Amino acid sequence: MPVKKYKCLNPVGIQEPITLYPLAPRLDKLDGKTIYVSINAGGDQDITIPLLKRLPQDYPNVNWKIKRQFGFSADLTAEEKKDADAVIAGVIW
Repeated sequence: MPVKKYKCLNPVGIQEPITLYPLAPRLDKLDGKTIYVSINAGGDQDITIPLLKRLPQDYPNVNWKIKRQFGFSADLTAEEKKDADAVIAGVIW
């Protein structure tokens, strides 16, 4: 009995190269900067728990500020915007 052969295409396909355009310039250094971590929607879950522990360990000279809010926005108040050098925003479900 002959062996059946099946031919299939890789569902991943071929990814064309893309050009990235940053939304803001990178900080030249992190020491002494104030960075807000905005956690939205479902709150602390999954990666945010170890991330919030790890960032201050790896970057002890950064002033980390954690902001928890419900919704999909990383909006900072006017006062926070004056203080912030950067924002890390994440939505957790």
